[in-house]
Amino acid sequence: MSSETVGLIGIILLVALLFSRMWIAAAMTLIGFAGYAYIRGIEPAFAVLGQIPYTTIAYYPISAVPLFLFMGVVIANTQMGDDMYLAAHKWVGQYRGGLAIATIVACAIFAAITGSSLAGSVTMGKVAVPQMKKYNYDMELATGCVACAGTLAILIPPSLIFILYGILTENSVGQLFMAGFLPGLLLTCLFIVTVGIITARNPQAGPPGPRSSFKEKIISLKKLWHTLILFIVVLGGIYTGIFTPTEAGGIGASGALIITAVTRRLTFRKFLDSILETSLTTAM
Repeated sequence: MSSETVGLIGIILLVALLFSRMWIAAAMTLIGFAGYAYIRGIEPAFAVLGQIPYTTIAYYPISAVPLFLFMGVVIANTQMGDDMYLAAHKWVGQYRGGLAIATIVACAIFAAITGSSLAGSVTMGKVAVPQMKKYNYDMELATGCVACAGTLAILIPPSLIFILYGILTENSVGQLFMAGFLPGLLLTCLFIVTVGIITARNPQAGPPGPRSSFKEKIISLKKLWHTLILFIVVLGGIYTGIFTPTEAGGIGASGALIITAVTRRLTFRKFLDSILETSLTTAM
């Protein structure tokens, strides 16, 4: 058989194994090994099987991924993400569709700190959806805005996707960040406009929430000082060339640990849970 035929058969078998509920990593490893062994021989296949996992894990720039993930998980597990949503809630929650808009804004802020769409979606799903359900929001709008806004981390720096893409294609990660910032901001605005259009056509989909006083709004911003510090340090360091994206991930993860420890939000149990969750997500 030709290499093209082997590849096509491999894709079909891979899909079949995935539908049989085999682990993704195991299925891809098995199909890849079998295909390579058929084309090149069993000994080269065993050599590649031992070499590729090591070289992938040992590649230094890849360490940015678990570091940024860990920072996002720590922020999510210590309720720093809740503060972002509650602050946005205080400022725009009194308007029609305001809670959905607050969710989008909070997701954008979360993305600008962690670069993780997974952490942002999980955090906002836990915090925002119950609030919107409480105020009788349409659940399609509530879950839809979380699902859509969670993807903002793909564009808004420090995006993990941009880091991986830059590493794999040997492009400048800093330039990718600069290229993604304005599209991410534009997409955030378009999501907000979409919520406005939906609630204008159907006011019952996003009824106004309670009005907050100006004092309450200012107090809500005071809880975001640590978020602002992380944002400035991580992105500022990358853009000014003080440190690389990989180093930024380490500084961001360390900063998240220090801030949550100082504010007494980080417990030993949450620390262990954050490590476990980061490990599972990275391995996946």
